Amino acid sequence: MAEEKKSKKNQINIELPEDMADGVYANLAIISHSHSEFVLDFIRMLPNVPKAKVKSRVIVTPEHAKRFLNALSDNIKKFENQHGPIEIKGGGSGQFPPMNFTPTAQA
Repeated sequence: MAEEKKSKKNQINIELPEDMADGVYANLAIISHSHSEFVLDFIRMLPNVPKAKVKSRVIVTPEHAKRFLNALSDNIKKFENQHGPIEIKGGGSGQFPPMNFTPTAQA
């Protein structure tokens, strides 16, 4: 009984509002930081359009940024174990795509 009360006490009820449930698509992230926070800007770039929009901005503490890094790394490992390695096209340099990038369409 005490164990059941303790587990209920540690639960968090997370609500996902309808207007956020679909999420937003981003194909570029820019990360900056100060001594007290990390700023993650998620951006959608369109082919042959020199202007891009920030679709979402998330600001976290350095501690939460590290937790996010660890959680993302863990999830990537699980994904790759199930689906195979994620290949980074373009040599994996981690550099931004050129501003005039043209993705190839496939049917």
